[in-house]
Amino acid sequence: MLASQILGAVLAWVLWSRVSKDSSLAWQAVVALLGAWLAGWIWWAVDSWNAGRLLAWLRQSELGNAPELSGVWGEAGVRMRRWLRQSVHQVQQGDQRLNDILSALQASPNGVVLLDAENRIEWCNQIAARQFGFDAERDLLQSIGNLVRDPEFSAYFAAQDFSGDLLMQGRESTPSRPVRLSVQLYGYGEGRKLLLARDVTALEQAEAMRRDFVANVSHEIRTPLTVLSGFVETLQNLPLDAAERNRYLGLMAQQAERMQHLVEDLLTLSRLEGSPLPSSKDWVCVAQLLQRCEDEARGLSVMLTRKQALPHVLTFPSPEALAEVGDVAGSSAELQSAFSNLLANAMRYTPAGGRIDVSWSMLADGSARFAVKDSGPGIDPKHVARLTERFYRVDHSRSRDTGGTGLGLAIVKHVLQRHGAKLSVSSVQGQGSEFAVTFPPSRLRGLS
Repeated sequence: MLASQILGAVLAWVLWSRVSKDSSLAWQAVVALLGAWLAGWIWWAVDSWNAGRLLAWLRQSELGNAPELSGVWGEAGVRMRRWLRQSVHQVQQGDQRLNDILSALQASPNGVVLLDAENRIEWCNQIAARQFGFDAERDLLQSIGNLVRDPEFSAYFAAQDFSGDLLMQGRESTPSRPVRLSVQLYGYGEGRKLLLARDVTALEQAEAMRRDFVANVSHEIRTPLTVLSGFVETLQNLPLDAAERNRYLGLMAQQAERMQHLVEDLLTLSRLEGSPLPSSKDWVCVAQLLQRCEDEARGLSVMLTRKQALPHVLTFPSPEALAEVGDVAGSSAELQSAFSNLLANAMRYTPAGGRIDVSWSMLADGSARFAVKDSGPGIDPKHVARLTERFYRVDHSRSRDTGGTGLGLAIVKHVLQRHGAKLSVSSVQGQGSEFAVTFPPSRLRGLS
């Protein structure tokens, strides 16, 4: 402004000196002051106009089209545009980081719910919405106490002691398929809370299976140990003749053998669960595998029916048929264990003189089917789904009398899972049962 006033005074003085004949200092001073005053007003008008344009731009909701200004207001506009760009960039970065965090929480396998200071839902991921039955959009800013009506959760929330977690039923829980959630609240910010929900159904089921397994093993071992202990005490304290002594020793050997079989089956299961999967490049000759299974089966049949008038009637594929079946990929020892267990089960539950048919057939889709069919008493349909559970027996007394440990079909299930095969069971009470194993085409190789 000062510069414009000086320039206006100089211009007015020069013009006055040229056009006026009165060159007195007084008039020159008056003219210079008038020039300075006029220049100041002009500068003020231009400056006000620039300031008005800048202010009008700042009042807009969209600040993209900034005016081109000169002078101080022009520099101020440039600096404002630069600051706005930086601010917008920072906001965009913040929004991106927030979206990344929310995306990560959305991808979390656990339920996440953000609550405000009044316990209203600010945000939840899809897992939490499914676990608690929320609607991610409709239930925003709704009180969580109005949406989760579980009495255990209400008591946990009202106690305000969030040092531990709460186990509760999920919204999708049903009697046939229970869902258990581990829920815990964490405080953050000014009264806000973070709710984490984790599905622990599998963990609780595994823990229940572990407890059942330990209880079953303890029960299975306790019985023969009790018998052995009783016989040992009898031999130590009672005078027995040779026949009675030999009888007791035979019963003790039988119980010791039962415990040995149980330990061997437990070790087999442990080895299957902890060892690498069998290679798909190791090929086992099916003919040789079935021949070994036949030899074992006939020996077991003789042992089981030694006190009976008639042995089992066993039929296996003929050598000519086996010569054309080719190979199966996997572990020879594991496959023989699985096949032998299926045969042993069939013979233990089939009375002496009953028929057991073993077959190997190729299916139209390129897969292969190994089947063991017996003429035993059959299985009630209510038992079929649980046959592969550890220590599950359809007939407890008969299984123990024939030397069964209750782990045979559990071993079969693990072996088949490791080889990509499937077990199917069909049975009619009074007419017998069939256990069939289907191998995928990728595990089979024809004769070269």
